Amino acid sequence: FLAVSIPGPPGPPGPPGITGYENLVTTYRNTITLMRESHRAAEGSMAYVSDKGELYVRARDGWCKVQVLYAVTVPQSHSYVFSYLKAFGIENEMLPLHLVALNAPFSGDMRGIRGADFQCYQQARTIGLTATYRAFMSSHLQDLATIVKKEDRYSMPVINLKGEVLYGSWMNIFSGNGGVLDPSIPIYSFDGRNVMTDPTWPQKLVWHGSSTVGIRMTTNYCEAWRAGDMAVTGQASLLQTGRLLGQHTRSCSNRFVVLCIENSYTDHRRSN
Repeated sequence: FLAVSIPGPPGPPGPPGITGYENLVTTYRNTITLMRESHRAAEGSMAYVSDKGELYVRARDGWCKVQVLYAVTVPQSHSYVFSYLKAFGIENEMLPLHLVALNAPFSGDMRGIRGADFQCYQQARTIGLTATYRAFMSSHLQDLATIVKKEDRYSMPVINLKGEVLYGSWMNIFSGNGGVLDPSIPIYSFDGRNVMTDPTWPQKLVWHGSSTVGIRMTTNYCEAWRAGDMAVTGQASLLQTGRLLGQHTRSCSNRFVVLCIENSYTDHRRSN
């Protein structure tokens, strides 16, 4: 008799081989494909949906969308998402300074510069930004141009909340031309609205209380930002002219844009 061997059932699949360059994020064309393939994704894995540009993490009961606060697009198709890097403790010497507006307009009475600084701090923390933000205004305590640390004034670009470059450096604002900027690049509030187009700010002016080179104007800063009276004046800039330090004297009873500038994350980096 001729013995015939019958193969047994196939064994379980082995572990995947180690590749030279492993992609830790799986890309899907749309959310429909993502949902259809969910059973294949292990808990904790990440997925990128290309048609919406959204990032997700697989949780026990489904997918959790990752909120990216801002992304900086670099020429030649490289994109660095600074919020993602900082979340994982990765610091970059060229991380920029963010210029962001408060979520509502204010009169000249902000309970002093410390009151304005606190509004910047509080609204930044509300959306998960841990750096210190200071009000973009001169006061009796200091000139606007000196708010950012001396060592950071020339080396770091100033960008909006979505990563678009407003100025090549902090000191570019104070060259004496009124802080000329590209009016096509929006300035966003902490809750993501464009102050140039959103009706929350019917008057497109920003308080600053400064000269064109960022020096305090003691007769035009609403009594150190404690006065909202019609008879008192403050220095402001009409954003539609494409200048951040335009010289427009207005009554402190007006409610204008208040900007905040990031100025402290370097302390954390250098203390380590």
